[in-house]
Amino acid sequence: METSPAKNKDLHGSAPDTSHTALILIDVINQMKFKGGKALLSHALPMADRIHQLKKRVKEKGIPVIYVNDNYGRWKSDFHQVVKQCLHEEAPGAPISQLLEPEDDDYFVIKPKHSGFFSTTLGTLLAYLNVERLILTGVQTDICVLFTANDAYMRDYQLHVPADCVASEDPGESHHALRQMKKVLSADITPSQELDLDR
Repeated sequence: METSPAKNKDLHGSAPDTSHTALILIDVINQMKFKGGKALLSHALPMADRIHQLKKRVKEKGIPVIYVNDNYGRWKSDFHQVVKQCLHEEAPGAPISQLLEPEDDDYFVIKPKHSGFFSTTLGTLLAYLNVERLILTGVQTDICVLFTANDAYMRDYQLHVPADCVASEDPGESHHALRQMKKVLSADITPSQELDLDR
């Protein structure tokens, strides 16, 4: 796990929270304009509702929320531009982006590849927040969620991947990835409504 830096305790005011736990939303701000996007959308809509409810619960507990999102090849865009594009009515994924639109006090990290840790600032941010436990949510369970979980496990984070807060194009692949994360990464896949946020 990343160690907490000795100076600049809050990244110059950019990371003022301190929490044992963080909620991570992976690629939920998503146009879903790709082959398989329609199939993913049908499974991701109920997932988004669960994440929305979980996000409300964690915020009541003072747990920080971090969006870890692809920039979809738009390297000249910032996160706010990505959000704006995904909120557009013509984007198939707009209903999910609208439901899970980031709030002013949320954090965000842009990732270039599958894992939220690969070539990103996520590890540094989590260290400044003093996080030891991650709740991973989002799409796709068998790709970006799984890759992020693998990297989190190797950094000694405690892992929770609520089974109702992840989705893939193929539900079978999603279930298989969840089983693997539980077996190999010691991830707790308890559904979000049963997740003990006070533990």
